[in-house]
Amino acid sequence: MKIYEELQARGLIAQVTDEKEIRELVNAGKATFYIGFDPTADSLHVGHFMALCLMKRLQMAGNKPIALLGGGTGMIGDPSGRSDMRQMMTVETIQHNCDCFKKQMSRFIEFGEDKALMVNNADWLMNLNYVELLREVGACFSVNNMLRAECYKQRMEKGLSFLEFNYMIMQSYDFYALYQKYGCNMQFGGDDQWSNMLGGTELIRRKLNKDAYAMTITLLLNSEGKKMGKTQSGAVWLDPNKTSPFDFYQYWRNVADADVLKCLRMLTFLPLEQVDEMDKWEGSQLNQAKEILAYELTGLVHGEEEARKAQSGARALFSSGNAAEMPTVELGEDDFKEDSIDIITMLTVSGLAKSRSDGRKNVEQGGVSVNGEKITDIHHTLPKDAFAGDGVVLKRGKKSFKKICLK
Repeated sequence: MKIYEELQARGLIAQVTDEKEIRELVNAGKATFYIGFDPTADSLHVGHFMALCLMKRLQMAGNKPIALLGGGTGMIGDPSGRSDMRQMMTVETIQHNCDCFKKQMSRFIEFGEDKALMVNNADWLMNLNYVELLREVGACFSVNNMLRAECYKQRMEKGLSFLEFNYMIMQSYDFYALYQKYGCNMQFGGDDQWSNMLGGTELIRRKLNKDAYAMTITLLLNSEGKKMGKTQSGAVWLDPNKTSPFDFYQYWRNVADADVLKCLRMLTFLPLEQVDEMDKWEGSQLNQAKEILAYELTGLVHGEEEARKAQSGARALFSSGNAAEMPTVELGEDDFKEDSIDIITMLTVSGLAKSRSDGRKNVEQGGVSVNGEKITDIHHTLPKDAFAGDGVVLKRGKKSFKKICLK
């Protein structure tokens, strides 16, 4: 099976501009394509994960990826999928986030002159003259068409700033610049980016009279998944300091039964024949499929050793209660008050609750336990010596655990 057909079989392709031409380019390994990443945080998250896996698949088939960091577009903010305006970031914050992205992307993509490129759109967007930009590309965009775009329509009722209205032009200019600088002939993105991507394709065709193509992938964690990629404690990050390998493993281990096969096809590099065999699995076998999914994805992001440890810890937790491999939080002297600590502080310090009010609600709803004993009193405290030795296991809900011990 060739790569384009494999992408289709894995359910990754949502829509394309010119299927025959795209199929030929991709299958021949002649596509130079880009995917953009706006640096809105200091870590990539699972919403970026599918895009990185797609870039890896296409590079393995001989195509050349360009990872475009949005140092310029990040100054504006993409209105797609937003009900409000993004918080403005400083230049220093944007640069720091870009630096973090580079390190994480290198785990997935092999960078080098003839292999893959990483570029920053600040290199051309920050130096643009506004009047020159209007004269060069302004006539290529119809305001009527722009306002019909889904990314703008959903914002019109609450208010769309002129700042954000320019985002489509900036993203389109990215493709235009990448075509001229690097011979980039194809752009990929989530299906919520379709309007922006069409703008870039049309700009190249009108200004340069050249062929350019657009393909949107069905981003499971984007188009379908406003709920996916999130937990009660926040987003699921690729940075192990923000989401531990154990929690990352647990996130995928706990996907819904209806989603596990879809995730295996879209996100793992397991042969399709192997995944298709799992279509017949039912009941407890689905838990085995979830373990395979969690192990494969944790290995991709954090390495085989961390995947093994996370799997071992999860299995031990649900069988014998052994917490040896469980992610651990160490308490210091400042966490105790008069040699004891209250349950709300334990939840917040461990990261199992986003705030004290969140922790209080979890306790009141009966979703918190310590060493298997349910805690319903928000004033419940534990003495310091309770954390000596192996510590205690703090549980929130059915699937979130932390071992808590002394430094």
